[in-house]
Amino acid sequence: MNQDSPLFQDLTSVLYTQEELAQAVAELGQRITQDYQGKAPLMICILKGASLFFTDLIRQIDLPLEIEFMAISSYGASTVSSGEVRMIKDLDRPILGRDVLIVEDIVDSGMTLSYLSRLLNSRGASSLKLVSLLDKPSRRTVPLTVDYSCFKIPDAFVVGYGLDYDEKYRNLPVVGILDPKVYCK
Repeated sequence: MNQDSPLFQDLTSVLYTQEELAQAVAELGQRITQDYQGKAPLMICILKGASLFFTDLIRQIDLPLEIEFMAISSYGASTVSSGEVRMIKDLDRPILGRDVLIVEDIVDSGMTLSYLSRLLNSRGASSLKLVSLLDKPSRRTVPLTVDYSCFKIPDAFVVGYGLDYDEKYRNLPVVGILDPKVYCK
């Protein structure tokens, strides 16, 4: 994608380039590979935002892993979490006794992952870890620890590499700060 694209014009700045994202994801994949030696983790992608990160990440993990998908919503078309977590798509199989890694695009308030952690722990996961491309601890409203993340980011609304605003910008190959004029109408 050309940097002259209208999608790039809606950014105030680029936080992470394609190269920086690729390097961080590769390093995280190596870390997970080391930490889960001798295990076959179940990796759960939280749709839609984590799909690009998830795809790149699992290709960097040298383990016999399995994948699953869940769709959860707490934003809708807003830039702020509604506080209400809705399950849109649940898992297709049980997780009893499994080592589970939930893979999310960004952890902001922590409400969605807190809800998911409680839900999946109640289903008997042997272990449960949280993986996120981006961690925004300054916005946390519930106690939550992200076990693996690529970047800690400032309190800004970001898009690209799977992250969206109103279903747009997911296809940007970078992570950038969205200009407030786009969403403050």
